[in-house]
Amino acid sequence: MWNYVRRRFQLLNANLMLNNEQVEDANTKLKGIVSTLNRSFWDCSDESKNGFLVGSWGKGTVVRPPNDVDLFFIAPNAIFDEFNGKAGNVQSQLLQRFRSNLLDRYPQTNIRGDGQVVVVGFNSLTIEVVPAFPIFGGGYNICDTNGGGRWKAVDPDAEIVGMNVADDQFLGNARKLVRMIKQWARHRNVPLKGFHIEHLVKEFLRQSSYARNDEYWFDWLVRDFFAFLIGKANSGFLMPGNHIEWIDIGDAWKSKAERAHTKALNACDYEHRDIDILAGLEWEEIFGNMVPTTVTL
Repeated sequence: MWNYVRRRFQLLNANLMLNNEQVEDANTKLKGIVSTLNRSFWDCSDESKNGFLVGSWGKGTVVRPPNDVDLFFIAPNAIFDEFNGKAGNVQSQLLQRFRSNLLDRYPQTNIRGDGQVVVVGFNSLTIEVVPAFPIFGGGYNICDTNGGGRWKAVDPDAEIVGMNVADDQFLGNARKLVRMIKQWARHRNVPLKGFHIEHLVKEFLRQSSYARNDEYWFDWLVRDFFAFLIGKANSGFLMPGNHIEWIDIGDAWKSKAERAHTKALNACDYEHRDIDILAGLEWEEIFGNMVPTTVTL
């Protein structure tokens, strides 16, 4: 019984990992952007200094193929003081300053300011650049151009540390399960953000009795996560780092989670009886073609 589970989920996880070409492509683009901004703000051309990855790339939870990369760029405090002394939506003005500097390097690229980021739309990948100013004691001030503009305190380092701790605690299963659920969300167009999924997976694993087990248990792990997720409708959590901002996850995704749970129940039954293809077809309804329909043992 359950002869195909371990190999199926090993292959699913492998299919969700970035390949070397995708990593190299992102690194090339990131180096060019960081070097450009360093010349503009720090009078140097270093390709890595003052820039660091956040979001799914920073936390190691990105799913193949990647859509975008989140990059924090630390600007001098003098820039913060300069724009803070201006009139109007100074956050929007700062994003336009970043946009202008990047357009000098990439004149044929679609570059625009959008809320908290400068979006650099390369053909193969989008880089979202976040101007950031360190806060004494931890965290960063970033732009929020909405509602006339304001500075928003965030702590992406706390999110990265939280994911590292969870992945160590659960023997690598936190990132594996996050990537799988992100793939479901992408395949089924589920209105759950990536960092919502990351938080919910960590919370689920803390109460799962087999959270530290290998892929042989992942059919049950996925099944039980969807049951857990359904129970979280209209709830939320405090934003990691500041523990002040409440994140409401609503319930717009609930019907899709219920369908996924039903499919996972069916798949688990087929896996138990070693009906390879029928199990694979049920998993495919959840994860798309990233999961193998049939498994060779």
